[in-house]
Amino acid sequence: MKILVVTQYFWPENFRINDLAHGLKDKGHEITVLTGIPNYPSGRFFTGYGYFSKRTEHCDGIRVIRMPLIPRGKGNWLGLSLNFLSFALSASILAPFYCQDDYDIIFVYEPSPITVGLPAIILKKFKTVPLMFWMQDLWPESLSATGAITSNRILKIVEFIVRLIYRKSDKILIQSRAFKNSIVKQGGDQKRILYYPNSAEELYKPVELEADATERADMPDGFCVTFAGNIGAAQSFATIIDAAALLRNQKNVHWVVIGDGRMYPWVVDQVKQRNLSRTVHLLGRHPAEMMPRYFALSDALLVTLKKEPIFSLTIPSKIQSYLACGRPIIAALDGEGARIVEEANAGVSCPAEEPSKLADAVMSLFRMDKTERDLMGQRGRDYFNHNFERNMLLDQLERWMRELCGEIKPCEF
Repeated sequence: MKILVVTQYFWPENFRINDLAHGLKDKGHEITVLTGIPNYPSGRFFTGYGYFSKRTEHCDGIRVIRMPLIPRGKGNWLGLSLNFLSFALSASILAPFYCQDDYDIIFVYEPSPITVGLPAIILKKFKTVPLMFWMQDLWPESLSATGAITSNRILKIVEFIVRLIYRKSDKILIQSRAFKNSIVKQGGDQKRILYYPNSAEELYKPVELEADATERADMPDGFCVTFAGNIGAAQSFATIIDAAALLRNQKNVHWVVIGDGRMYPWVVDQVKQRNLSRTVHLLGRHPAEMMPRYFALSDALLVTLKKEPIFSLTIPSKIQSYLACGRPIIAALDGEGARIVEEANAGVSCPAEEPSKLADAVMSLFRMDKTERDLMGQRGRDYFNHNFERNMLLDQLERWMRELCGEIKPCEF
């Protein structure tokens, strides 16, 4: 099949769509990616990229077409709005001229913003091919939950866009089963909704580090609880900082943060103001390829979210990465994410935004025998293989695409 992938984010930005596109390419399909100029998470164009450079390129056999956009800057409301809207507008106008091949299907990746669906709808009209829309975030709920948008008028406009995209999508893929009711309420046809969770790249697996591995120097001696990923409003870093403050006298308990994001300066300031530098360690951003190595040096892996109804429906994609690496998980969140950790018996969970409960969860693993923690990690790895394994999910997606294109007879979804 000739597949057009529409996504605002793509390599060298680090998103799951990178691996999915390469997985489909490796299965023999011809992949074209319509995306933006890379600027996430720094808010500045990556070196070598700009309005007049690298507008088209090839990435390991995948053709990449880049639409102009306004970089997200510091990630404030205005910067993000301009970033989202500029991509949607430029891609809607220019994509029909740049994407002139005959495609079999259009596949949209939507972690945010949902406006990425607008150029896909226009391309669907020009190409008269089916459209698959893979939902990572629910809109407009996620806007109000993070406080990004408070205007009812703007939220109504976003809701209109959401309903339009749902109507025009031939299949709506959801990364969490809990998304279904919200999508149906917004006019999505439940017969078109398919559960398609995130996987994790094949690099996420248990590893054993060499005795002289350079990562060892970055990790403190003691019991290490590691958070990896975006440091933003949704991750409720105030909960982590408060829990670390509660355990400041536990000198052998260390909090390791690997990542970057709009809340990173606030975290740095809080660590300094609250004298937590001995137990909270900010390692900054590192390539995804290094994460399994840092995870192997961690005693537990931490995932957190704010206490909002919308986030209780979400499965943070880092949960799949954590499970795949076979380390115990501490899940300080509500709903689907916590359910998976508990169902897998792969760690401990506690309610979102309750620092004392998070501190208790950390101490429960700290006091646990290492053998039991290792068993938790192994159970998590087994659960990942059964529910989220990469090649299994790629095979399922390929079947759905072939059915939608009429290449094979549809079966019951």
